[in-house]
Amino acid sequence: EAHRSQYDFIDGYARHLRDALPNASFIGFTGTPLERDDKNTPEVFGDYIDIYDIERAIDDGSTVSIYYESRLAKLKLKEDEVPKFEEVTEGQEEDEKSKIKSRWARLEAIVGSEKRIRQVAKDIIGHFEERQKALDSKAIIVCMSRRICIDLYYEIIKLRPGWNDDDLDKGVVKIIMTGSASDNEKWQKHIYSKDKKRFLSERFKDPKDSFKIAIVRDMWLTGFDAPCLATMYVDKPMRGHNLMQAIARVNRVFKDKPGGLIVDYIGIGYDLKRAISDYTASGGKGKPVINKDEAVAVLKEKYEILKSIIYEYDYSKIFTASYEAKMAIIQGAIDFIVIDNEKKERFLKYTVELVKAYALSVPHPEALKLADEVAFFDAVKSRINIITRAPVEKKEEIDQAVKQIVSEAITTTGVIDIFAAAGLKKPDVSILSDEFLFDIKNLKHRNLAIELLKRLINDEIKLRARKNLVKSREFSEMLEDAVKKYLNKTLESAQIIDELIKLAREIRQSSRRGEELGLNEAELAFYDALETNDSAVKILGDKVLKEIAKELVITVRKNLTIDWNIRENVQANLRASVKRILRKFNYPPDKQEKATRTIIEQTELLAKEWEENKEF
Repeated sequence: EAHRSQYDFIDGYARHLRDALPNASFIGFTGTPLERDDKNTPEVFGDYIDIYDIERAIDDGSTVSIYYESRLAKLKLKEDEVPKFEEVTEGQEEDEKSKIKSRWARLEAIVGSEKRIRQVAKDIIGHFEERQKALDSKAIIVCMSRRICIDLYYEIIKLRPGWNDDDLDKGVVKIIMTGSASDNEKWQKHIYSKDKKRFLSERFKDPKDSFKIAIVRDMWLTGFDAPCLATMYVDKPMRGHNLMQAIARVNRVFKDKPGGLIVDYIGIGYDLKRAISDYTASGGKGKPVINKDEAVAVLKEKYEILKSIIYEYDYSKIFTASYEAKMAIIQGAIDFIVIDNEKKERFLKYTVELVKAYALSVPHPEALKLADEVAFFDAVKSRINIITRAPVEKKEEIDQAVKQIVSEAITTTGVIDIFAAAGLKKPDVSILSDEFLFDIKNLKHRNLAIELLKRLINDEIKLRARKNLVKSREFSEMLEDAVKKYLNKTLESAQIIDELIKLAREIRQSSRRGEELGLNEAELAFYDALETNDSAVKILGDKVLKEIAKELVITVRKNLTIDWNIRENVQANLRASVKRILRKFNYPPDKQEKATRTIIEQTELLAKEWEENKEF
């Protein structure tokens, strides 16, 4: 199974499996393939052999559609809890596990406040009872901690005492969670043995059983099938693969069940949009695996740089040492590195790059040979970050506030079909409407507004980067320039908000340019690649430039084959054809070489999409 455990080639299950079975072939099966730098299903298991995607499953009646409804229980942030813009920008070096643990604890305290839990409990009861009138079904409530599971349970039974029963075979609502003997007495009654959990599982799967609502933290969110489950109330931040797995619990076919419903109390709309975008980015068809040899070359380069940084410190004995001796060697390496700040910064930078290159390279044999070395460098980096990092207060709360605002904006029209809204062919949903931008401008927290705009604009630029090279670069530069001015104190917070809103509107307007010019998406991309703003090019006139763009699309399509990007003769013919077209229309000679390079780069982007849609 292409499970998340299959991606740890440093000291995880994936490495141990390959050490044990060095000559085995690995074929993965998954419902939620990943295609990220650090976790990439095709990288580990090879290109897709066969795909049965969401769209086909719904069309065939194998699953039902999933709908999304936003009923946010807003987090309350005080003005002094909003960090400065500089503090919430991405790219800080922090140990991931420690960072998540501390921020999660702060967010859990806000999400689990007594007043908020009371509000969520009351709303869930009202919503569930109304839904039961239309569809007799089951529901799961997903909380972010065991404490919140317990508190929410008692708040629910306070409002509906008849739903409570201590007997295992009775009661409407139960908590399904892990526990231990050290948990307090109030929690013990909700901690069940394996057999009792199995019994409760069978009760929940039985549509006629009175057990209607399960409160969970992590359990039953993967690999649990209850066709009568139709509603999932989410009050826990989730993202990516975990989120896609969780929402799939409600898409099973059952009698007259029209669809599954995700009810969002915390703001997962933002992450849901991105998760669906990642999942459907290849149009349900997959994409070629990158050249492993190139990734291995980068890995070796980063490894040699790190060896040169730490060459005076001998750590070779760590691979055969006892646990205590290993810790001493790691501590010695830390002492050696942190004494020189420049050395420390270089070490941290190249270790991050080494680990990323390693993730891209495995399971290449040359990469696996360096597994122990990579693990050592990563361990040293993690401990240096724990010791030396400066705290960044309240970032997780801000992240969640941003996601709540976006989630609310995504569903201004009420309940939506999440896959229809995301669109399997165009998976990103633009929400940069005038009404939404107006709401952002009038947010009480200025820094929150800036961070929100920055992220949304980044998302929109990434979407365009798949199709229009020139425009995405132009918008990236504009965003970078605006942020730089703000960080250099050239712009006040109100001014940077105005700048970002102006940029957001320009990005939105750019989507309509093709229609205004009478060009389709591909033709517009080539039109922009012709440097139409250059004074020497402008002389040709709009009509001629549009003719060039249209002829380029026709010529490029004729020249492309499936493996065009690795066949030098095809590439050479394509470049020659592009230059011939430019000369034919009297494109400025001194601009032709650069325009040809840009057009070829643009071709690479469009070719990926055409290939995915089987258009050539």
